[in-house]
Amino acid sequence: MITGNVMKLLLVSILAFNLFAQGQKRQAAPSAEPSKSTPEEGIPVTSPLVISKCGGCHTKDEKGNLLRISWERATPEGWEEALKRMVRLRGVSLSPEEAREIVKYLATYHGLAPDEAKPVMYYAEHRIQDETNIPNDNVRGACANCHALARPLSWRRSPEDWRYLANLHIALYPQADEAFRLGISAGGFDEERHHLEPGAPLPVDEALAFLSKTAPLNTPEWAAWRARMRAPKLSGQWIVSAYLPGRGQFFGDMEITPNSSADSEFTTSVKLTSVKDGSTITRTGHSLVYAGYAWRGRSKGAAPAKAPDDVSSDMREVMWISPDQTTAEGRWFWGEYQEFGFDVKLRRPSADPTLIGTDCSLLKTGSQGTRVRLMGESLPGKIAPADLDFGTGVTVRRIVSHTPNMIVAEVDTAADAVPGKRDIALGRAVLPSAIAVYDRIDYIKVTPDSALAHLGSERHPKGYQQFEAVAYQRGADGKPHTADDVELGPIDVNWSVEEFYSVYGDDDKEFVGSLSSTGLFTPSSDGPNPQRKFSRNNYGDVWVVATAKNEKDKEGRSLTGKSYLVVTVPTYIKWDQPEVGQ
Repeated sequence: MITGNVMKLLLVSILAFNLFAQGQKRQAAPSAEPSKSTPEEGIPVTSPLVISKCGGCHTKDEKGNLLRISWERATPEGWEEALKRMVRLRGVSLSPEEAREIVKYLATYHGLAPDEAKPVMYYAEHRIQDETNIPNDNVRGACANCHALARPLSWRRSPEDWRYLANLHIALYPQADEAFRLGISAGGFDEERHHLEPGAPLPVDEALAFLSKTAPLNTPEWAAWRARMRAPKLSGQWIVSAYLPGRGQFFGDMEITPNSSADSEFTTSVKLTSVKDGSTITRTGHSLVYAGYAWRGRSKGAAPAKAPDDVSSDMREVMWISPDQTTAEGRWFWGEYQEFGFDVKLRRPSADPTLIGTDCSLLKTGSQGTRVRLMGESLPGKIAPADLDFGTGVTVRRIVSHTPNMIVAEVDTAADAVPGKRDIALGRAVLPSAIAVYDRIDYIKVTPDSALAHLGSERHPKGYQQFEAVAYQRGADGKPHTADDVELGPIDVNWSVEEFYSVYGDDDKEFVGSLSSTGLFTPSSDGPNPQRKFSRNNYGDVWVVATAKNEKDKEGRSLTGKSYLVVTVPTYIKWDQPEVGQ
């Protein structure tokens, strides 16, 4: 006699066998074999350390190529991740100094050109970004079900090596087999439902064709950069402008000093001043520049951090240095989920007058005597109102004060001034799209418009979220929420949390966390909560609402904006943590 439990076990076994059998009909391994008729030229490896540590498995040919390595290029983060995998899976023994030198060599001589790296910088900078470069759902399903598309696009490989990568995924990650066969609809083996004709290309084949074309090993950009690449000459003073959501604009200087022992390593000292409240930040750090342009560093404040969003916190720095080494841009970030961060721009100072930024982002038509502060460098000793130009309809009434680093001016904006972004000019110094003229604010957006925060505990730190309210004017077409709308900048708002009703009796608002007057969301603690029904954890989803303090819509009602916030459990396991920034 077969009991109920035994019957269930038999049914599960039969189902598992059927799923396995159906899966065998269409293997996720790439259906086309790598082309062997025209092998691609590899990049010889010349580092004795790389050869000695990697050559045991990655055999060397008569041209100095190491198997796999010579047919790959990647960012510093990509090579570091590959090296960690070799240590974990292959037992490679390395000292920290050896690992550092190997990553430095590979990220420089088997790296990306600046023009190749810039489109995927958001991945190294840990920015949340909606990827619009995914060509179709098959590529999305094969590559972006588990990670951002920027991850494979941070590499350059030969077609053969792209196929080796697909095979490696199947070997290491069981779920990759399903994603490679079914793409974005992964979750079952019903071939008829997924319109998979016998012999038709699999999603993985389409993804590999896309990657081989979009991210090939040999490119004109890399050929040009290999000839042009030079050691970074960055020593001296740099002008810094930085923006921190919730805190506003900062300006200051960075002093970069080269290390005597290495031509691509530097120490830094920076002082920033807040435009909003005049507070100052001082930081010191170390950085390493890969391939002549890829800045990776770490810095810390003068005092220990006292709060999660404290700007004295230890930060990681990721920046892209222009090929001519006159400017740089990137992100300095911190937090358990890298959720806090400055958007940073650097430029070398000039003997000519230079405008860096302003404390005012918007001018209302018909306004009189609006005070505008302009930050700059090497500003002239004498400045008349006629020397400053805000464009037609905006008149500089008087210069209140000026120093070599700042101009304070009062401006009048005509009632019929044309709305839109304006440049500010002082002689040949121009600050592009620095200020916006508007007749009224038509709506506000809360950024980010959808967000994720993480509960926390003593073992798993919380993941916070900073919100900001940005005002918009309807643009030349007179219609709000269209492509020509004018962004006016952050405005003062009151913050609140509203329930996002997704189930009957929703009570998430009471348990997920709290929102400060500056738009910083602090999640609650992780774990069962006896005060909730069924002692549920404190997860949930809510609306974060911004209500303008001083602005009304055309009907006289308070302007509001919303962001959808999901508060979830911590990331309990972190598989890898890049450490290339020192």
